[in-house]
Amino acid sequence: MQTKELIKDCIKGNRTAQAALYQLYAPKMLGVCYRYTKQLEDAEDILQESFIKVFQHMGSYQQKVPIESWIRRIVVNTAISYLKKHSKYRNEMQIDAISMHPISNDNPSINLDTKELIECIRKLPTGYQTIFNLVALEGFEYAEVATMLEMNLNTVRSQYSRARALLINYIKEQNNHYQKGTHAK
Repeated sequence: MQTKELIKDCIKGNRTAQAALYQLYAPKMLGVCYRYTKQLEDAEDILQESFIKVFQHMGSYQQKVPIESWIRRIVVNTAISYLKKHSKYRNEMQIDAISMHPISNDNPSINLDTKELIECIRKLPTGYQTIFNLVALEGFEYAEVATMLEMNLNTVRSQYSRARALLINYIKEQNNHYQKGTHAK
């Protein structure tokens, strides 16, 4: 079935079409969800909630943008709402100056595969991780992120910069494991 027909059938509430759309995009969107959380179970909850929203709002989908991009935007917004709603993440979203790490402009050579890089990103404190994901991976502007997270623009810029510096340190640590031969493949 072509994507346009699948979308039309989803709009009509056809469960088979909805299941097909879910099967088509759920694996990739679970990866998006997992980048914002610390536990797979939370990522799965976000994914489930996201697809409920996708199917509820399918009638408002305009084919000016690819369906995957439209779904991704819903997933990202749902992930942010989830982080704000759940205290274990909400408390970590508020990063104060005391917990900030020094900024470094060093750029280590990267010898990591994608999975290891994502794990380094996931080690970031939740606030840093969220802002880094939104800016670096999702491509949102600082002002958009500030609005989405209800934060000051300068705070978003600062946390992104610090997230990037901390990520560089994590990558350096990971590279040291490679160089010392302590990383088992």
